[in-house]
Amino acid sequence: MNKINGYTEDEAKKLVEYISDGRKEGKTLSGLFASYAQKTGRAKGSVRNYYYALLRSTGDSRVKEMLSGKDLKAEKILPFSEEETDKILKEILVQKSKGISVRKAVLKLAGGDDKLMLRYQNKYRNVLGKQPERIERLMRECGLNGGEDGARRRIEEEINGLYDKLASSLKEENKRLTTLIKRLTDENALLRLQLKNS
Repeated sequence: MNKINGYTEDEAKKLVEYISDGRKEGKTLSGLFASYAQKTGRAKGSVRNYYYALLRSTGDSRVKEMLSGKDLKAEKILPFSEEETDKILKEILVQKSKGISVRKAVLKLAGGDDKLMLRYQNKYRNVLGKQPERIERLMRECGLNGGEDGARRRIEEEINGLYDKLASSLKEENKRLTTLIKRLTDENALLRLQLKNS
């Protein structure tokens, strides 16, 4: 069975037809990826990635024939400016400092737009991995301290504090139960003695 980038030729044709028909109806690529994923049981990101890989397979005659007359193209993504990047990163860092996950922070920042959310998340992860000093600088500018390590330390301190409270609470409960057991044991012995003397 001939495959094109992991899909069978038939699967690739079906995806091309589905996207082409959907675009003619004015549907967004993001929406089409989601609906095709649901229809086929594939992940939305997988469908999106395959679509773009297919568009880049210009050297494959089967793909050229499949795409012929479909007017399908990858939407051009404009890169973030340095100022936009800093603004996005600062907002994510402020949200993270409040205990909100990066995923929730970027979803909120993108206003529910999946494509934009993914771009924000990728930008954050990219800068975090390649420019940690930039993250540190932005955290200082936002009045946050400690970076990723600081956040981890803060969480560890909170966990240790909760553990200490729990241990202390259990210790107190153990003392209370020990006292109660002693009192019940004494009462039980007294009742036995009374029954024996009756």
